[in-house]
Amino acid sequence: MMHKNFISVLILLFGFLGGCTTTGSNQTKTTTDQEKTARLNLELGMAYMEKKDYEKAMKRLQKAIKIDPRYADAHNAIAILYSRLGEDEKAGTHFKKAVELAPDDPGALNNYGQYLCSHDQREQAETMFKRALENPLYRTPEIAHLNAGICAKENGDLEQAEIHFRAALKKNPKLAPALFQMADLSFQLKRYLQARAYLERYASVARHNPRTLWLAIRTERALGNQDAEASYALQLKNQFPDAQETRLLLKSEAN
Repeated sequence: MMHKNFISVLILLFGFLGGCTTTGSNQTKTTTDQEKTARLNLELGMAYMEKKDYEKAMKRLQKAIKIDPRYADAHNAIAILYSRLGEDEKAGTHFKKAVELAPDDPGALNNYGQYLCSHDQREQAETMFKRALENPLYRTPEIAHLNAGICAKENGDLEQAEIHFRAALKKNPKLAPALFQMADLSFQLKRYLQARAYLERYASVARHNPRTLWLAIRTERALGNQDAEASYALQLKNQFPDAQETRLLLKSEAN
């Protein structure tokens, strides 16, 4: 299953596929109709996925692939769905197929890179992220940088992770997951003032969650700011009483 830190990208191109204009050939018209039907099923499948109605999403995405087995976006979408359902082997098969069918698609490359990294295939994952970033038409390169950074960080390469996180934030200074990752990385490197600064930037663009609050508590504790530590601790206890981070906080306070 993909690590929860990663961000998966589904690319859906709205509008009709090129080829809607028929040439009078029955075969061409049939192919065009198949493409339209496959696309409709992909769109419905993604809508059901958004609503977490995975059973209906699966039926639609399987139908899209049955209609058009070479539909890369459908393979990409169903791979993400299989990942959410914990069916890793099937997810990997479809991620790989999506890249084979659309070798220059940055979204598919990014997603396959995540999958490979989560399965300890870091070198292959780096290749996928690099290929995604080489596409000058990639609309959200910060996502591939973020995921490449997470991959490097989880493999202990903090220097490479920092390079990617900074690149992600250069592209999008308000990318909340990258701000959190830089805060966490700074904390690991004992750059506590820098960690605080990134957490403050995070709080300006996103709501705190158990992970960010726990990191803020430890950061302020390291800086000796008891008032700020107590404020974050109160937020964590009140807003997320059942979170694992709250249990860690209570354990640390008891020691």
